[in-house]
Amino acid sequence: MVAAINPSTDTVKVMLTNTAPVATNSLYGDISANEVAGGSGYVTGGATLTLVSSGQSSGIYKYIASAANPTWTSSGTIGPLRYVVVYDATPTTPLKPLLGFWDFGSSVTLNSGDTFTVQLDATNGVYQLS
Repeated sequence: MVAAINPSTDTVKVMLTNTAPVATNSLYGDISANEVAGGSGYVTGGATLTLVSSGQSSGIYKYIASAANPTWTSSGTIGPLRYVVVYDATPTTPLKPLLGFWDFGSSVTLNSGDTFTVQLDATNGVYQLS
């Protein structure tokens, strides 16, 4: 399954949800029903990350995305949300595999004018595989 993933050329995206991914979630479709509703400044499917660099060193693959952190500004209500899920939107087999997620520790709801930004790590990358 993993052989279909090529983050250096594929479209990698981040989506927002209030439901924790579980070990049996391996595809976007496994969790997409729990994605934050589209509208009010959020587009279903989430935001596309821009690749800055990727590579492998000493058996560890590192994916570093742009310093332009994914940001959503609400024009109504977005949420609640607690998790940011990273997935590869390109492969069809398997269809949109999940790559990882962040837990922000508690749920938040964005009201009109509120902004939510995911701070990407320009040194350690969005994710690392070994």
